[in-house]
Amino acid sequence: MSVVAVEQSGQVTIIRINRLERLNAISSGVAKELQAAFQEFDRSDQRVAVLSAAGERAFTAGADVTDLPELWRCIPNVGFKTDKPIIAAVSGWCVGGGIVMVMMCDLMVAAESTQFYYPEAKLGLTGGMISSLVTRMPHKLAMEVMLLGSKVSARRAYEVGFVNRVVPNGTHESEAVAMARELLDSAPLVLATLKHFVNEVILPPGPVERMALTSQAIARVRGSADMAEGIAAHKEKRKPRFTGR
Repeated sequence: MSVVAVEQSGQVTIIRINRLERLNAISSGVAKELQAAFQEFDRSDQRVAVLSAAGERAFTAGADVTDLPELWRCIPNVGFKTDKPIIAAVSGWCVGGGIVMVMMCDLMVAAESTQFYYPEAKLGLTGGMISSLVTRMPHKLAMEVMLLGSKVSARRAYEVGFVNRVVPNGTHESEAVAMARELLDSAPLVLATLKHFVNEVILPPGPVERMALTSQAIARVRGSADMAEGIAAHKEKRKPRFTGR
């Protein structure tokens, strides 16, 4: 059974974490499948994506400690890039890496039951990417979330502008899809241009995001045919034939 479900609703793609029995915890498989689903969405003719999850008890309980993921893979603008809008639809617990995922989306709809919670300081670990929360939430509240592990309700998140809409429990996904359909009336090039300006100029990557992007760039070189050709040519004492791949 796939740990990520993809559904098409007209030109809107709904991508759901599908591990209801584990409170949608982010495993290695979830991170990889989310990355692949969003990359496919970006290549397609679909116009808007909704990031959701199975059930209502938890958008996600955070990273699965029994199968730790490479979390960067499922983070918008880090593990994948798209100039198309992404709307997060959350309910219940949104924990740890789940906050990082939704804070990097363009819009967010939250059910009244939603609780944002980042407990890593109490566990003695962090991936560090949560530090970019201070660019998307008032500084002092973001520090309270990160340092004290304070829980933030959907209503409080809406009051400070972290969430766009708070809706009755069970309606968060349908409301996000309705918002997505509103976006279909807008010019895709304008949406893409504005999103690009925001993500690449106004909200530049934080230090851990930069590290992840740098690591990916280096990995592409190390895994390239050109590197293999260069090493082979050196051993064979001949001029390499590079192809840019």
